[in-house]
Parts: sequence; C-alpha cells; structure tokens
Amino acid sequence: MILYTVIPCYNEEKVLPETIRVMTKKYESLMKKGLVSAESRVLFVDDGSHDDTWEMICDAHKENPLFAGLKLSRNRGHQNALLAGLMEAKEHCDAAISVDADLQDDIDAMDKMVEKYIEGCEIVYGVRNKRSSDKFMKRFTAEGYYKVMEFFGTHIIFNHADYRLMSKKALDALAEFDEVNLFLRGMVPMLGFKSDKVYYERRERFAGESKYSIAKMLDLAWNGITSFSVKPVEMILFGGVLIAGLSVLAMLIMAVLAIFGVLEGTAGWIIVSVFLCTGINLIALGIVGQYVCRAYLETKHRPKYIVEEIIL
Repeated sequence: MILYTVIPCYNEEKVLPETIRVMTKKYESLMKKGLVSAESRVLFVDDGSHDDTWEMICDAHKENPLFAGLKLSRNRGHQNALLAGLMEAKEHCDAAISVDADLQDDIDAMDKMVEKYIEGCEIVYGVRNKRSSDKFMKRFTAEGYYKVMEFFGTHIIFNHADYRLMSKKALDALAEFDEVNLFLRGMVPMLGFKSDKVYYERRERFAGESKYSIAKMLDLAWNGITSFSVKPVEMILFGGVLIAGLSVLAMLIMAVLAIFGVLEGTAGWIIVSVFLCTGINLIALGIVGQYVCRAYLETKHRPKYIVEEIIL
C-alpha cells in the first residue's frame, strides 16, 4: 500500500530535524515489514511559516525522495493546512495518516493503524490513553473541551485530536464537504465507514513551543460548536421563555402587593430588571450573530487555502 503522512508545520525549524529523523526511521521499519511500499511519502505542509521551515523541507526533499512538501501562500491555520495536505495526498496514496510535527503523538502507533487499515478499516483514530505529560491547566482545559463539545451535541472522539489514518475512500468523501469553517474532528466521524481506535501515550513536545494557545483552542471549540450544533440557539430560546415567564409572574406578584399597599418604591427594581434583560438580549443577539456570520462566510465560497509551491 502507498501511505502518505501529512504533517502541518508552522514555524517548526527547531523540531523539524528530529521529525525528519524519526519519520525516516519509521518508514524504513514499515517498508521492512512489508506494510507500505517504496512509493510512500511524508508530506510536510508549510502553513506560511516565518522561519526556515520551508527551506528545511526543501533540503530534506533533495536528500531523500521520501519527503515531499506543500507550501501555502500564507498562514491559514492548522485545520486548513491539514486539509490541504490531505487533499493533495489523496491523489497519490491508498491511505494517509495526519500527525503534528511536535512529536507528542506516538509515531509507533502508525504500525497498528496500518494493520487495521489492511484488516478493512477506512478510518483509524489515534486516541490518547492518558495525559501525564501535560501540565495541569493543559490537561484540565483539554478534557473540559471534550466534555463541553459533548454537552452541545457535537460528536467527536474523546481524547482524539487530528492523529488518524484515512483511506482514499474516506478522503474522497471528505473532499465532498464544502465548508469554510473547518472542524475536522467533527467532520471525519460524520463520514461513517468502518472505523477503529488505536490507543497511545502522549509524550512531551521535543522542542519549540505549542502553536495552540488558549485563545486558539477556545476559537477551535467555538467553531466546532457553531458548525455542528444549534444547541446554543435552543438554549437562548429556552432562556427567553423562562425569563419571560418569570417576568410575568413577578409582575402579577407586584400588582397584588401594590393593591394591598405593601410594595412601594419599585423604581430601583425596574431599572435593574431593564439592565438585566438588556444584557441577556445582547448575549442572545451575539450568539445568533455568530451563526449568521458563519453562514455569511459560507456563501462567499472563498478558497480555504492557496497552494504556492509543491515539491513531490
């Protein structure tokens, strides 16, 4: 089988030499076992890096034809860079594995992924069995992220990021999705097909710093929620009905108290109520506006990425 490994890169000059060394050793092992053919490749996707990432990819390609490169015209974000690599890979491979360049995902899990593909699985998810290498805050926010996504009705694989194997059939099906707001962790499970999981232990980052800040993680989570769930809008409707009902009840109680002369000086309460309702309305409009904005972006049909150069 022809196996492509797609690795998005953004300013990864510190970790790339080790990634190249590890992937060379891994592919030599896979070829020796007879699991993959010599036509297999490691496809690095340069997501508009500002350092020497692309130059290092070009040098790796010159030294070893195992390595290929795809350079985007500018930074488009991890999900778009990953999709660009997968869409290029599907034209040449039988299956593709996506993995980050930081070496935190156990590369040895690729063997089991390939074996499960040979057994008939179209999609194989790499799932972290524990996060002992993560700091407390990272572990807390990551696990909370999956629980929040589940609460809002977005079906994703728990403790699975973007380390997975997809067959050409699955990649062709993924290509049918024409969404601008990408959330691959939610899109891939929607494909169906026979799938399985491979568990591994997450390691510490070899070098450099994580490109996923808290802000980017929150943005990814919010994009996943708004792209796959209407539950926030349903919650707004429920909250509006609840507040309206309580307001009517409060007005009846105030009217009865006023009739018996018990209630006096209600101006303060009225002002507070007005501010409360105004704040709730603004929050509701903001959430609905997010859905409108995403629908607006989808109607533009702008390209998700633009490829500047390919070395393959």
